[in-house]
Amino acid sequence: MRYALVRPARPVPPVRFDLETFARAAWVHPELVRRLVVLGILDAERDASGALWLARDQFAVLARVQRLRADFSLNYAALGLVCDLLDRIAALEAAQRRVRPRPGDRSWT
Repeated sequence: MRYALVRPARPVPPVRFDLETFARAAWVHPELVRRLVVLGILDAERDASGALWLARDQFAVLARVQRLRADFSLNYAALGLVCDLLDRIAALEAAQRRVRPRPGDRSWT
């Protein structure tokens, strides 16, 4: 017996998605997407009519939120804080990797 490790691939989506299309493609309820936008976890733009539009990179953000919520049982308000802290840690680690040690410096490891 075989089990799929990922969802079946879909055609390459457009660069921006309206709320309904984004929710359908991400397999979540539109109200969840709207709630995450209000909390500032997902970045969205509003057009002249007030409709929400989300960029393709927000799928990765949503997947991260879903993993955090499932693994650590965080509420939606805490998810924003945890995502911000994880982004800051990643930026600090990237900056640390860019710094080259001077000759003669000892490594702490």
